[in-house]
Amino acid sequence: MIALIQRALSANVVVEGSVVGDIGPGLLILLGVEQEDTEQKAQRLCDRVLGYRIFGDESGKMNLNVQQAGGSVLVVSQFTLVADTQKGMRPGFSRGAEPAEAERLYHYFVAQCRERGVKTETGLFAADMKVSLVNDGPVTFWLQV
Repeated sequence: MIALIQRALSANVVVEGSVVGDIGPGLLILLGVEQEDTEQKAQRLCDRVLGYRIFGDESGKMNLNVQQAGGSVLVVSQFTLVADTQKGMRPGFSRGAEPAEAERLYHYFVAQCRERGVKTETGLFAADMKVSLVNDGPVTFWLQV
């Protein structure tokens, strides 16, 4: 399971002209689900993402996680994160989980964020989404379990 996390001043997702997810300061989490992923991996990744200290403390050092900084998260499914790009000029997606399992684990990850008390917004799984972000920093990290 892969999470590309971006520290955001704001982020939102629009589907067919309607906003389906919107946050102020926090994290935009692009989530990719691979074939071998499990609920245990989703829990570990959630712990890492929510615990990752990338927000400034009173001295401006990256010492606070999203909860400590009072932020929220916007979780967006992104199967292209699991693409094989090692050969050729076209990505391969054979490492990606089957759609039904990917959706189940995506929703499980979202539920884990909410259970940990973080305000959590989402995109719409498998939809054509327009994602907007004001990246703070810019600060972007790739986390994988």
